[in-house]
Amino acid sequence: MEKNIQGVGRLSTADLLKKGSETQKSGESFSDVLKETIGEVNDLQKEGQKAMSDIATGQVKDLHQAAIAIDKAELSMKMMLEVRNKAINAYKEILRTQI
Repeated sequence: MEKNIQGVGRLSTADLLKKGSETQKSGESFSDVLKETIGEVNDLQKEGQKAMSDIATGQVKDLHQAAIAIDKAELSMKMMLEVRNKAINAYKEILRTQI
C-alpha cells in the first residue's frame, strides 16, 4: 500500500528545492531568500505561540489545528537552526582553506 505524503507547512523540503531553483533563475540573492525564510519562520513561531496561548486559556476551537501549528513552529525553528549550523560550518571550512 503506497501513501502520498505531503508537506506539513510552508517550509516543506520540496518547496525549498523549488524556491532554490526559482532563485537561480530570477537572480534573487541568497540574503533576500534568507530574510524571506526567516520571516516565514517568525510567522510560524507567532502562530504557534498564539495556539499555545489559546490552549492555555481554553479558547482553542480545534485542538488538532493548534497542535499542528505548534509542530510547524517547532519544525521550522529546528530547520532554521540546522541551516545556520551548516552555514557556520561552511564558513569555518573556508577559513581553514589554504591559498
